[in-house]
Amino acid sequence: MTDSAAEPTAQVPAGEADDVTPAIRQAWSYPRHWIADVLASDGGVVHLRPIVPDDADRVVEFHSKLSERTRYLRYFGPTPTLSPREIARTTTVDHQQRVALVAELGGEIIAVGIYEGLGETGKPGSAEVAFVVADEHQGRGLGPILLEHLAGAAAENGITRFEAEVLSENPNMVVVFRDAGYQLTRSFDGSTVHVEFLIDPTEAQRSVRNARERASEARSVANLLRPRSVAVIGASTDPGKVGNTLLANIASGGFTGPIYPVNGPGHGPDTGALDLRVGEKPTAARTAGPRRSSGATEERPKSVRGIRAYPTVRDIPDPVDLAVVAVPAALVDSVLDDCLAKGVRTLVVVSGGFAESGDEGLENERRMVAQVREHGMRLVGPNALGVANNDPGVALNATLAPRIPATGRVGFFCQSGALGIAILDTAARRQLGLSTFVSAGNRADVSGNDLLQYWDTDEATDVVLLYLESFGNPRKFSRIARRVSRSKPIVAVKTGSGAMSQMRAERASQASFDDKVAQMVLEQAGVIQVETISELFDSATLFAYQPLPRGPRTRVIGNSSALGALAADVARHSGLDVVDVIDLGPAAAPGSFQSAVSEAVADDGIDSVIVVFVPPVEVHGEEHARALVAAGSGSGKPIVSTFLGVEGILPMLSVFGPHGTPVRGSIPSYSSPERAARALARSWQYARWRERPEGEIIRPDGIDPEAARTAILSRLPASGETIALSDVESAAILAHYGVRVVPFRVVGSMHEASAAARELGFPVAVKATSKQWRGRMDREGARLDLPDATTVVTAFAELTELTGDTALHVQKMAPKGVGTVIRASDNPAFGPVISFGLSGATFELLGDIGYRAVPLSDVDAAELVTTPRSAPLLTGYRGGPTVDQDALAELLQRISTFVDDIPEVREVICDPILATPDGAAVLSATIRIGPVPSAVDAGPRRLA
Repeated sequence: MTDSAAEPTAQVPAGEADDVTPAIRQAWSYPRHWIADVLASDGGVVHLRPIVPDDADRVVEFHSKLSERTRYLRYFGPTPTLSPREIARTTTVDHQQRVALVAELGGEIIAVGIYEGLGETGKPGSAEVAFVVADEHQGRGLGPILLEHLAGAAAENGITRFEAEVLSENPNMVVVFRDAGYQLTRSFDGSTVHVEFLIDPTEAQRSVRNARERASEARSVANLLRPRSVAVIGASTDPGKVGNTLLANIASGGFTGPIYPVNGPGHGPDTGALDLRVGEKPTAARTAGPRRSSGATEERPKSVRGIRAYPTVRDIPDPVDLAVVAVPAALVDSVLDDCLAKGVRTLVVVSGGFAESGDEGLENERRMVAQVREHGMRLVGPNALGVANNDPGVALNATLAPRIPATGRVGFFCQSGALGIAILDTAARRQLGLSTFVSAGNRADVSGNDLLQYWDTDEATDVVLLYLESFGNPRKFSRIARRVSRSKPIVAVKTGSGAMSQMRAERASQASFDDKVAQMVLEQAGVIQVETISELFDSATLFAYQPLPRGPRTRVIGNSSALGALAADVARHSGLDVVDVIDLGPAAAPGSFQSAVSEAVADDGIDSVIVVFVPPVEVHGEEHARALVAAGSGSGKPIVSTFLGVEGILPMLSVFGPHGTPVRGSIPSYSSPERAARALARSWQYARWRERPEGEIIRPDGIDPEAARTAILSRLPASGETIALSDVESAAILAHYGVRVVPFRVVGSMHEASAAARELGFPVAVKATSKQWRGRMDREGARLDLPDATTVVTAFAELTELTGDTALHVQKMAPKGVGTVIRASDNPAFGPVISFGLSGATFELLGDIGYRAVPLSDVDAAELVTTPRSAPLLTGYRGGPTVDQDALAELLQRISTFVDDIPEVREVICDPILATPDGAAVLSATIRIGPVPSAVDAGPRRLA
């Protein structure tokens, strides 16, 4: 059983602590990490928490609202009321052998789930599970959610099996168990079905969990981006105010649903509305609260921009799906109350003055998110630029941006509002059409992970663009990105100490390290990384309008020999194979271009084409452009161009769709041949990644996770510190995952050294244990290949005198091999990361190490072994041995599984590992453990 005392627990209410029975006290003391906000299948938020004795009246009310049919299916009889004994038994639980969870919405219980241990009936490790959902909330997936969280709590309490009695006329309950991925054992007894299943996590259950998570998160974002109605809170008649800009953009954008300006007292036209120019950030003065004229009575206009206005959201007669909030931070609480009462589904808060303003703002932001989720809503922001959806059936521009791109098939997510305005303007100038756009500001709720889930399922989006200042949940991002990248390219801006790093800029070495980790982790997930916004759009225009290359073979065609040579040179250095360069001469006619490009795309030995066109004097290029588009039409091979030195999707190089905007087949132009070549190279790198085997995350044989987890949790310090386990402890725990350290003994005397050597068998090594002597290049801290007891005793005496160590290691000699090192640790920016390289100070100083995110697939592990530049030393370089790379890959998978299973493992170092033709021998291993440091992508579904 997990030691739940290590977790914060709920407390007995103030004033009652001195006058409660032990059972009541225990009923109040539940693990806090069981509290969770979860998404129902319709995208709405539901609050989950353990039940407490104070819930008795709420449980009675919940039961009274259930239909007769629902009560009958749950209790196998009419059960119009619950007895006092049943109520007490439901609400007074021990949170171990009896656990009950309630789902709440707006403070009202809408579902209850419970398990009760069967140990007293002779079934230790088993529990009976049941749950019931309010009739109006059935069909929202709350049953599976309760089952997930009950199973998670049961596993912590040492329960491995659930049982349930289900009426034969209630097949939906059996379906819940089956569809969760459990292997059911069923037996029939007249009118009931008895169901049993193991609750230990399996790949099938993880797959079901991830699929449901994907569907619910995508649906929640769809609720945001496809609203049927919008309210603008803080709407103003003053063009200088944010509310006016938002309302103007929504109205002029052609939003297809009703729009409701809200400008009542406290957030009206001249009092609470944000006095903020487009792209400007709110200051403390501007967010301090309403400004009123002394002694004056505030007058509220009946309409704003010709649209009827309302004093509050509550006064709007029809439902409101999306509320865009543009009032000072001090007034957001009152606005939020109105939205909660109205039942608004989603919020976009453009107001600043929250987490970005300091500790008080952060606390206000957290309180706001808690309120929003308590009432089933989702939030973009605060401090957001807004959201947009270019689907003609929605036509939503709820942003502060003065310019929005036309309809296209690119989805864009960023955080910074000011940057978002620049991004939208650049996309519009380049004629890059967007499907949807979200600027999340402080990202208090909706994050880039949510948008990835939506775009993965959105048929209107082919390409995803990200500008991230940090990963919300790096493990989850990696998992989702791997899946999305299989069908849709993801292009992300990476800026050293900014977008992909949480480290301060002055920590240059750490930032450089994080850059390298980011590069390899994102490559593993298939994410295309770029350094600048310009490169982001360079890649986006190619992915959006041209097909992927089938190979690296490239032909350069142009009318400038110098620029053609430049394009070819950059293409080669970027990883393309330039087959040839065709110089058509400066006076080449349109027909010559068309013939040359047609010949290239028809050539089976050519995979892509770079076209360079420099217009001669008095030649505008329209005919050349039409010839180029005609030659590339339907070819299935990508064509990029440097046409007139202009960037973007030029009208003359475009193929127009039904909405009058460029569609696939349009040829992107770049301002220089270098940029065209680099964009094409990134396209080929991504195409090559998609062609690689997807790989499987395989759980190795012969592992005992529970034994390892129990050993680690029993050693966790109560202080919450991070500690290193001893060599003996580390070796014993890793053995539970099949990672065997070459046998060794810790000795403190010559006699013990001699006895240990005889026990292990000669030859042996005697090694110092202090940090400064281990792993030295001169090997002064070790005596190797000792053939007998005499040499062992001599070595012990020499090393204790040399090092001052009072305890040494005597270890069985391993076969000679190539020294390697595996390290797994939790990176603050990227979550658990595993690395591989050759062992030794030289390789470490050169940074010759490969990195991957955890968990590793079999393909990831095999690739990681070959990633370091020094990897040829493992394959017989200059007559050296060819080692067993499969053994190294298996070690990587075992250690990856270990740190993935037990997030309290903060670091694992296996150094050195001697790789030989016959296997891999771990000579030393260290484990560091501590509290879970970063977001965990495991267990029941929950919002961050």
